[in-house]
Amino acid sequence: MADMKNKPQPPIHPGTKEPITAKDFYPLFAEKLADQEMNQTDPWIEIPEEVRDLYKIYRPTPLVRAYGLEKALDTPAHIYFKNESVSPVGSHKLNSAIAQAYYCKEQGLTNITTETGAGQWGAALSYAAKAFGLELAVYMVKISYHQKPYRRSIMQTFGAQVIASPSMSTKAGRQILTENPNYQGSLGTAISEAVELALQTPNCKYTLGSVLNHVMLHQTVIGLEAEKQMEMAGEYPDVVIGCFGGGSNFSGISFPFLRHKLNEGKDIRIVAAEPACCPKLTRGQLMYDFGDEAGYTPLIPMYTLGHSFAPAHIHAGGLRYHGAGSIVSQLRKDGFVEAVDIEQLDTFEAATLFAQAEGIIPAPESSHAIAAAINEANQAKLEGKQRTILFNLSGHGLIDMTAYDQYIAGDLTNYQLSDEEIAKNLEGLSKVN
Repeated sequence: MADMKNKPQPPIHPGTKEPITAKDFYPLFAEKLADQEMNQTDPWIEIPEEVRDLYKIYRPTPLVRAYGLEKALDTPAHIYFKNESVSPVGSHKLNSAIAQAYYCKEQGLTNITTETGAGQWGAALSYAAKAFGLELAVYMVKISYHQKPYRRSIMQTFGAQVIASPSMSTKAGRQILTENPNYQGSLGTAISEAVELALQTPNCKYTLGSVLNHVMLHQTVIGLEAEKQMEMAGEYPDVVIGCFGGGSNFSGISFPFLRHKLNEGKDIRIVAAEPACCPKLTRGQLMYDFGDEAGYTPLIPMYTLGHSFAPAHIHAGGLRYHGAGSIVSQLRKDGFVEAVDIEQLDTFEAATLFAQAEGIIPAPESSHAIAAAINEANQAKLEGKQRTILFNLSGHGLIDMTAYDQYIAGDLTNYQLSDEEIAKNLEGLSKVN
């Protein structure tokens, strides 16, 4: 934010419509995280030594030249990927989980809550919470709770309590289940439940794996490393790609490179790859919306499909979120960020090709970035031009093999989302905008 000429609009209180301050976030988040959330002036914030010590277990992560994929595509493009799947929990989510758990422990907290979609964030925070001696309750989106039982098992192995959301354990969950008993959940619903539990539990705070500014900050360790590694490789990317749910891994890989575009006018494209069935950046509207389904959070300026939007049950559970973070939304509005939407079958086709060419089975979320990178490489071939492509492999798919089974068996489908459905979900936001 310190590098942005046009700052994001501030979050506002849904009742008073007044801007939120860092202190207004103190009941919900650890105080230093709330301060980071609202910091628009410091371009650099030091990583605490305790956090660095845990990063040393798996960082720096490898930057890999995808020679096998280049050969398979017969493209003149040079394709690089940052391999975040080598973390202990198999994804980039640990970068922010460690930082958030540290700041909560430093403040003297004993308990934290969170939500998780596909389970990567829940697994990461479970590990980080145990490292700092914190008790954790995770509300896991119900469809993923059943689709991905091993992610649930990982969280429980690290000592976390895992609840399928919506649940009967919170007022928000009970209300949703009363209105729709068979509802399979969304990240917005799980956030509502986690926020409610945090606010009602002594010495407890809520933590979030994406969307918010302080999460983006922690994840920039990805791009900062990639920046140095690309320099070692003697190249600089023409395009940087990340899959997009709320923005954590996308921001992590792209923001350090985006600084050069903002400050030096560097000619570089930044591309967010989102699911076609949850297309907030490509088909949503920029407006104030709640970050959760029940309306417990402040109003956040975001490209959104509406907080009541119920996304299709795709296997990329980490991307099934209705809105984009405020920083990415402002950058998208100002033309610094591009967005593409990818169909589910196209992501699995890309994932399978990548696995065969590079020997890594990617997470369904990461496969959106792979599909976008393949499209860029194919375009370079058509134009007969060399271009350097960098994407973030945000996690592996070794616990997502049921999704691959369904793809191989021909049981997966694409989902169509009509303009009428989007318009209907956005109708109610006129009251808060």
